[in-house]
Amino acid sequence: MLDILKQFDQELLLALNGIHNPFWDSFMWIVSAKMTWVPMYATIIYILCRNFNIRLTIFSIIAIVLVITYCDQMCATFIRPAVERLRPSNLENPISEFIHIVNGKRGGRYGFPSCHAANSFGLAFIVMLLFKQKFLTIFVLLWASLNSYSRIHLGVHYPGDLLAGMLVGLSGALIVYYLYRYALRFPMLATLLQYDSQNKQLIEHPKEIKYTSSFIYVGVTTLVVIVIYALFTT
Repeated sequence: MLDILKQFDQELLLALNGIHNPFWDSFMWIVSAKMTWVPMYATIIYILCRNFNIRLTIFSIIAIVLVITYCDQMCATFIRPAVERLRPSNLENPISEFIHIVNGKRGGRYGFPSCHAANSFGLAFIVMLLFKQKFLTIFVLLWASLNSYSRIHLGVHYPGDLLAGMLVGLSGALIVYYLYRYALRFPMLATLLQYDSQNKQLIEHPKEIKYTSSFIYVGVTTLVVIVIYALFTT
């Protein structure tokens, strides 16, 4: 069964990675870059600041950082060295000669699970859990999917790497979110964070959190800029 799954994973990678042209190479390269989405990440801080007091905002940011740290370390430090699955782009991997790569980037030695997918989905799931708003949830999950898919186009990950990364991201978001909610029950911490009735109302009923649409606007604007850039550079 494992061999069948590996074969399917490889064939799916070759099929998807084979769909490329100069525009998509440029587009996916920028989508995959970490710094591309900084404005959207900053918008999360903006939303928190506009709704919560500064102490609860910092506490929430720490929770988000913990999710990313968990995802990154779980993949890079624990799972990858144990599994030792070569990236498809790695020259030691026989499949590498059939892989389309962009700008000569082949990534590190091992790729299972994908840190990129874990971090993207970890952020998406914690945002989903914190805000629980329909359109924001749809957008952030689509963003995480696109961000992860770009790794297939660039030839540095198998689809299975991305699926495993998504599960790591989900586990990290769930663990941190429920610890976050549990911690707010302690009177001493609640007092320290100035967790008053207004903030509690928003935590308990996140659909009342305002300005979440700004996250979508910034994300869509970033995508439009990427498309324009890719068009003019190919």
